[in-house]
Amino acid sequence: MAETTTRRQPATEFAGLLGQLPADTADREAITVEMPYTGDELGTVPAHTAADVRAATDRAADAQESWADRSFDERAAVIKRYHDLVLDDQAELLDLVQRESGKSRRAAYEEVLDIAITSRYYAYHGDEHIESRRRAGAIPFLTKTVEHHHPKGVVGIISPWNYPLTLSVSDAIPALLAGNTVVLKPATETPFTALRAVSLLREAGLPEEVLQVVTGRGSTIGTPLIENSDYLMFTGSTETGKAVAEQAGHHLIDCSMELGGKNPLLVFDDADLDRTVEGAVRGAFTNAGQLCISLERFYVQSGIREEFERRFVDAVEDLKLGTSLDYEPDVGSLASAEQLEKVQSHVEDARERGARVLTGGQARPDVGPYFYEPTVLADVTDEMSVASEETFGPVVSIHEFEGPREGIALANDSERGLNASVWTENSELGHAVAERIECGTVNINEGYVATWASVDAPMGGMKESGLGRRHGREGIMKYTDSQTVAEQRLAPIAAPSGVPDDLYTTGMTAALRALKRMPGFR
Repeated sequence: MAETTTRRQPATEFAGLLGQLPADTADREAITVEMPYTGDELGTVPAHTAADVRAATDRAADAQESWADRSFDERAAVIKRYHDLVLDDQAELLDLVQRESGKSRRAAYEEVLDIAITSRYYAYHGDEHIESRRRAGAIPFLTKTVEHHHPKGVVGIISPWNYPLTLSVSDAIPALLAGNTVVLKPATETPFTALRAVSLLREAGLPEEVLQVVTGRGSTIGTPLIENSDYLMFTGSTETGKAVAEQAGHHLIDCSMELGGKNPLLVFDDADLDRTVEGAVRGAFTNAGQLCISLERFYVQSGIREEFERRFVDAVEDLKLGTSLDYEPDVGSLASAEQLEKVQSHVEDARERGARVLTGGQARPDVGPYFYEPTVLADVTDEMSVASEETFGPVVSIHEFEGPREGIALANDSERGLNASVWTENSELGHAVAERIECGTVNINEGYVATWASVDAPMGGMKESGLGRRHGREGIMKYTDSQTVAEQRLAPIAAPSGVPDDLYTTGMTAALRALKRMPGFR
């Protein structure tokens, strides 16, 4: 695996981005942001306090009514301008994402694509989901019933480090379009990307108080953000998500969360192996495997197991590691020493318990302090940590299955159910298998991009992989409270004055029987 080490200076002045934070908190303790490529300091951000969070949510609450009073078209105009600014500014954004997260440029570009697609979809279609609409009334012609959707108020967003542009802003876009204000807490490892994203939103015309950023440690400011928000969006680990959901429930606020995965890939005997191997490599090693929907458990039908394994290992060995801010490297760095330690521990535990390393299995400090080779394991057994725990790194294990029933059972043998991938030239088989896999998204002949980029459809996890959904109708409706308003006209839903109860109930029963036979009133 050859590597490149060419670097160029980014256009961003990192210190200048701190202007997106509240000015009166500049004297707080400094948190150092590291550049994973080298381990050098990238800059510092203030460690905000619980009081700072309360002040931010208060400002957001004060601004929410006036923001919601704007028409949807006015709010959408800001997001449409933001779409263009992100595309225009992509070179600077990509430099920043790479330097702050350590990912390859290809992986960083997926974040730009996501922001553009999400912005376009909700700016042009969000109103279709949340506009007021007539519903069937209790009594035809006598009851006029209307469903309205009102913004929740202040939405708190806690975003992770692995996709610092996408996950800091893509969930905020529908929340803003629904008339909410937002307080965002980005990961301490990647705050500058979030700050740059917010600066572009303000350049697009978003009022300053409508979206605010607080930086700091989750242990300090996570709880006050939950306590002072009207809705919470969280992306992160399953373990942390459970604690966050418990706090949200205590305060009786709704929440949505995308949590961890241990995602399966199934390859059937009839799969196009050229296409499958290429897709499997992308699905497993994009962002060095630090992707909630990346693929870690490979199940290959017995008839092609050996050939797939040979081709896949060859393709993995051709991947290039590197630190350059261009498209030459295929795989970037892990994000931190903590991530490297976790990946190493999973692979070493598997080795010690008898797993074979088909390729990789070594740290690469010659490239950068947190680089790890894309790794393929065989003979992984249930007692190994890599079998069931989310590695969140460039490590996959290959297993064998005989028929569809066994493949489905193996895919579902996990407490998590976020994403899955099925490879077959038989479309009928692919869809039949996909529907039986216990994951919120299942891709056929693709790793993860097909479902992720289909933003008109919901995306999220089953089992311990999350609550709620992003994207589609659910991705904006969740940021609203539904309200039903019904007007009763001419006659009440009760026995009219002077009509005996037995006569009223006889008439109503006859009416109910008649309505069942009328398609328009069922």
